[in-house]
Amino acid sequence: MLEEILSQVQSGELSVSEAKQKLATYENLGFAKVDHHRNKRQGFSEIVYGEGKEPEHIISIIQSLRNRNNQVLVTRVSKEKAEKIQEVCPEFIYNETARILYWKKWTEKQTDDNGYIAIICAGTSDLKVAEEAAVTAEVLGSEVRRIYDVGVAGIHRLFNHLEEIQNATVSVVIAGMEGALPSVVGGLVSHPVIAVPTSVGYGANFNGLSALLTMLNSCASGISVVNIDNGFGGGYNAVLINQLAQKGARQNENVIL
Repeated sequence: MLEEILSQVQSGELSVSEAKQKLATYENLGFAKVDHHRNKRQGFSEIVYGEGKEPEHIISIIQSLRNRNNQVLVTRVSKEKAEKIQEVCPEFIYNETARILYWKKWTEKQTDDNGYIAIICAGTSDLKVAEEAAVTAEVLGSEVRRIYDVGVAGIHRLFNHLEEIQNATVSVVIAGMEGALPSVVGGLVSHPVIAVPTSVGYGANFNGLSALLTMLNSCASGISVVNIDNGFGGGYNAVLINQLAQKGARQNENVIL
């Protein structure tokens, strides 16, 4: 990219000021500084947290990101806010359950050869958080297998999907109430488990604190925990693990014995 821009300056296709804008690591919109260097540092473009932002601000940010990236992801967007944004940016897709607004330049079909992420949800009351994790992972390029409503109150439902879960590269396990499901899954698989506590539950659940503490105190090995209701964080971390696993697999295939 650097050589291309310098060549365009040399040929007169770009002015020096235009080249400086293209090479800038961020764009100052006045109310926000859009990080255009995020993709080079972390592998994905900047993710926009939509809650608390005005639709007009989100529109300006995502238009800036769309000009330089292959995907744009906005989390925690209400239906009403999404509709206002889509009036200006109709190419963006809204998932109401996940509360995610996104755009992708292209869709690469994922196969089993690339590995997949298991998104495991205890109950239907946890679906918003589960779908936030699932859609995040899909937009960022991973295949997702959804395994929903398999909480510990009916553990036989989980066992019906055990082989599919065990063959995943990484599992994201979402649960509220007492938050026991990640411990169960963690004791059945040989891959990393990302536990996501939800705020679902009655009074002594303390808006997800009981589930969070259960997951942090899990006796099963290989479990890491993200914040309460943070489906995005669980999905994002799962994508990183899945990509590293597939990168390692490809390197092993190229080793000449």
